Amino acid sequence: MISMENVSAGYGKCEVLHKVSLEISGEGITTLIGANGCGKSTLLRVLLGFLPLWDGDVRIDGISLKEMPGAELAKRVAYLPQGKDVPDISAERMVLHGRFPYLSYPRRYRKADYEIAEAAMEQMGILPFAGKQMSRLSGGMRQKVYIAMALAQQAGIIVMDEPTTYLDIGQQLKFAQMMRQLAESGKTVLLVLHDILLALKISDRMAVLEEGQVRQWGAPEEIIRSGVIRRLYGVDVKSHRTEAGEQYYYDLPGEIAHVLENP
Repeated sequence: MISMENVSAGYGKCEVLHKVSLEISGEGITTLIGANGCGKSTLLRVLLGFLPLWDGDVRIDGISLKEMPGAELAKRVAYLPQGKDVPDISAERMVLHGRFPYLSYPRRYRKADYEIAEAAMEQMGILPFAGKQMSRLSGGMRQKVYIAMALAQQAGIIVMDEPTTYLDIGQQLKFAQMMRQLAESGKTVLLVLHDILLALKISDRMAVLEEGQVRQWGAPEEIIRSGVIRRLYGVDVKSHRTEAGEQYYYDLPGEIAHVLENP
């Protein structure tokens, strides 16, 4: 469970978040959306303890970050940042990084750590690639390695910042399936996404940030009905129920649709 109470934070003298209150409880997928510069990544940095609070409090499983050691936070929250470098190590070595919060100095992996990493790779279907170098894996396969690393961390909360940036449409659909599997296994998943349609499709709940504040919060259909997407992005989103579930699409203004159809 994540609870943010009247959180204010920023950089230097510039306040980015203004008294943000947000509660994410239980299993499921929660997505943060909003225009560039609205405070999404800053909110994650505060939640992860990377950026100090100016005011308010953040609680993870009822415990304030002010009272939680970094190693304990890492056992509760796994983080996959945006724009990760590709290290010159094997997939297995990358997944083992998820065990760092449990190691004492000097960091030497135990038998149990290898077993947990192997189980995480097997869950993600990448065990046959354990010995492959990260640089030789496709973007989609690397993403599976990073998720396996988060699983090896055994945290109840998984946080990802723009995880689909380098994935093609096929990989994005597979990613959505992976996120649903994680949520159904009991994980709390928190994502920052720019792709509004993907966010609507995979989310149980969504938070819309604007100018450092939460403007809208609720299920995808509530977000659509609120009109906030049109106000922020200048387009309407419609939904259509199919045998495969709810499908979302942009309802473009006539003049834009005409240009797209007749380039």
